Amino acid sequence: MSMTDPLGDMLTRIRNGQRAGKSKIETPASKLRERVLEVLKREGYIRGFERHEDGDSGHQAISIELKYFEGEPVIKAISRVSTPGRRVYSGINDLPRIRNGLGISILSTPRGVMSDTEARAANVGGEVLCKVF
Repeated sequence: MSMTDPLGDMLTRIRNGQRAGKSKIETPASKLRERVLEVLKREGYIRGFERHEDGDSGHQAISIELKYFEGEPVIKAISRVSTPGRRVYSGINDLPRIRNGLGISILSTPRGVMSDTEARAANVGGEVLCKVF
């Protein structure tokens, strides 16, 4: 079965894993997913991630270590903004501020996948992939 929104699937796995109190979750591997996870790690929302070969099927998978603070998940809300059916682009002047700067937006720019603060510093806009708080 083909997946129409792989990034949305990964975000849902993270959301469900944190609600269940899991320390690690698995997701199929892709370059876009790795780039988004790099931003989440840089910003301190996850402990880390590792790409490996899944033992059952032989496909590549990513193991994500979720992060908690005093028993509560660090990620309070994570949601997809731009979907395959509705792409959302934002220029440098229109970048959204999540919870008055407490959260981040993750963008796909011509210079790679980066957070909204990094995009403002690089003076570049792009597709708003998701928002995290």
